[in-house]
Amino acid sequence: MQAEKSKKERVFNAIKGFGKIRPEMSRSAAITFTALTIILFIAFAIRLFPIRWEIDPSTGKSNLLLSEFDPYFQYRFTEYIVKNGFLSWVWPNQWIDYQRWYPSGMNVAKAAFPGLPLTAALLYSIISTLGVGIDLMSFCALFPAVMGMLASLAMYFLGKEFGGRTVGLLSALFLALHPSYIQRTSVGFFDDETIGILAMIVFALFFLKAIDENRPMNSTIKYALASGAVLGYFCASWGAAYFPIGAVTLYTLVLLIIKRYSSRLLLTYSITFGLGLFIAINVPKLSTTYLLTGAILPVAGVFALLCLAEVLNSVTAAKWRIVVIVAFLALLTGGFAALWLGGYMQGIAGKFISVINPFVRETQPLIESVAEHRISAWGSLYYDLGIGILFFIFGFFFTLRNLDSKNLFVIVFGLSSLYFACSMVRLLVLFAPAFSLLAAIGVNGLIRPFATLLRAPPKISAKKKYNLGHVSREFSGAAIFLIFIVLMTNLAFPSPKVYRQVVAPTTISGGSLSLVPNVPVEEWVNILKWTRDNLNSTTVVCSWWDYGYWLTILGNVTSLADNATINSTQIENIGFAFMANETQALNMLKLYNAKYVLVFVTIDYNGNFANAGGDEGKWMWMARISGKAHDRLVSQGFISEEEMWTDDFEGVRRLFGNYTIGTHWIDTDKDNQVDSGELIAAAKGRESTIYKLMTYAVERWKQEQRGGASPTTQLIHFEEAYIAGLENDGYKYGGVVPLVCLYKIKYTD
Repeated sequence: MQAEKSKKERVFNAIKGFGKIRPEMSRSAAITFTALTIILFIAFAIRLFPIRWEIDPSTGKSNLLLSEFDPYFQYRFTEYIVKNGFLSWVWPNQWIDYQRWYPSGMNVAKAAFPGLPLTAALLYSIISTLGVGIDLMSFCALFPAVMGMLASLAMYFLGKEFGGRTVGLLSALFLALHPSYIQRTSVGFFDDETIGILAMIVFALFFLKAIDENRPMNSTIKYALASGAVLGYFCASWGAAYFPIGAVTLYTLVLLIIKRYSSRLLLTYSITFGLGLFIAINVPKLSTTYLLTGAILPVAGVFALLCLAEVLNSVTAAKWRIVVIVAFLALLTGGFAALWLGGYMQGIAGKFISVINPFVRETQPLIESVAEHRISAWGSLYYDLGIGILFFIFGFFFTLRNLDSKNLFVIVFGLSSLYFACSMVRLLVLFAPAFSLLAAIGVNGLIRPFATLLRAPPKISAKKKYNLGHVSREFSGAAIFLIFIVLMTNLAFPSPKVYRQVVAPTTISGGSLSLVPNVPVEEWVNILKWTRDNLNSTTVVCSWWDYGYWLTILGNVTSLADNATINSTQIENIGFAFMANETQALNMLKLYNAKYVLVFVTIDYNGNFANAGGDEGKWMWMARISGKAHDRLVSQGFISEEEMWTDDFEGVRRLFGNYTIGTHWIDTDKDNQVDSGELIAAAKGRESTIYKLMTYAVERWKQEQRGGASPTTQLIHFEEAYIAGLENDGYKYGGVVPLVCLYKIKYTD
């Protein structure tokens, strides 16, 4: 009995003692944890702001939609996996989506990266199992904001590797408020970048930990395996995986050149790229040919150099070292020559070679036509980064002063990502992690000496009490305060670019306009609802490729092309159908069994073309892209040699009309006189299908809103089906009227 009582007392005392246990945390750790929590909250909350555009004021309910265009395909891919299973897109049969790229359809397994859809489908399945009631579209819309927050958390740990908690916190803060990264991770931007940037940061963190000479070898192997797994995930998720692969390969080569080779580097490099590329070649879109592309072969070359360095470390005799080097060079040169002559080496995809050499885009109007593929101006960099550029430069200075292996990685990472960002506007998002890290190092390097003086001012003797030692402490406080003010200006009071990204609506809620409207734009939502309610999923609708995703996913019709279309011939044909006259366009549209044609035009409240994101600003690219197929279209009999245009910029302007600032076309038949009241095209331009469809819609709007006469533009092979925006009086969206126009095709036979 006494023993049982004693046992109960011991249990009671143990429970009582457990309740008294308090987690121990130092004051600095508590401050760090609190600051990081606030940064993560800011990172998440600032990306949720576009939700306000999705809330219906009459009901207070939110109907979340995705932004831009590519996210809608990612959603469609995710939806297919959720409904049919995680391997359904590739096994037992590969999924061919016949509602896209009609008539051939899109082989999703061969044309798309599965990383994002698989990740989202897995997480959605988990939260659905846990009973969270959220529809898939809303989940996909919120997904980027969560990934943006997690990337800021990963950035903290990466920054901590270079300068402790201070650099970690500053890095996380800079990334959380980076304008280009906010744009790519705000609500609705459900695209590859959302997981790609996170994967790149984690990959860099694990790789650097793996090559740390102070780490046990078993720890190196674990981190190398982790970095390889993350690299493989990156390759399966985003085509920009070329960048971290190239950056780490270049970094390793630099280490070899400056004689910082170690066996640990060889082990880490081998495991990381061995596992990462093994995962990559099992992605159907990449396959084994990925290993033979011009961007991946250098990985093998540097690996061979690492092996050579290891062998040379073991060989002491000068004679045998020379023999080894000569044999190695012969084998390496012979191997690459054999691959080249055998035709096994693959080139670098057009979009990526155009990043390395941006001048290539001058001959590729299909790539150049996309605004985010343009070369970044220095002004746009400052607009994007603000005064933080100064801290970025100081960060370079401080890393160069102490050029150890880690800092060398930052230099290579920063310079290469800066080059990519300057080469293409879209890749400013790739620059975000490197900028955040180097800017944080710069701020920390500037503050540290002043903070040291403030914490422990030097002792001053009586004879030197009026010396500069006393002034230096005051100066230190002033310097820290000045840096604080600069940071507040750049972060607490958002730069114009940050503010613009925060308040901007999703693209479809903004009506695909090039300006931010006062209220959500309804025209695109309305016409997609009309097609969904009145047409079949097999009905083929021809539009410029920008709108293909919306038509397929939201409008539930079949489209001919979208932003992912790799069949350039099809896009050339679509451009020809719009720029040719009606009869020539009809012959082209017959090939695709198209039933409807959609155009998008923007005008002001006077009925003049506004060039605010509509086809009135895109027709030149339709002409230039279709002009690439000059010889083919002539030989196929769609148009005569005398009538057909080329992709020459000035030639297009002369033939169709000169588009000038002020949204007017100059009529070359009227002595280059510009009519400020309306859009005027050259004679051939006025006969083009796109021009007639746009002007008909404008005349219909004038008829509805201004009591004008019936349209004078005579359509031969097209008739109005539905024009969204006719009820807009011109003042609803700040003076811009978006007209989304659907025409039924009238075939003569």
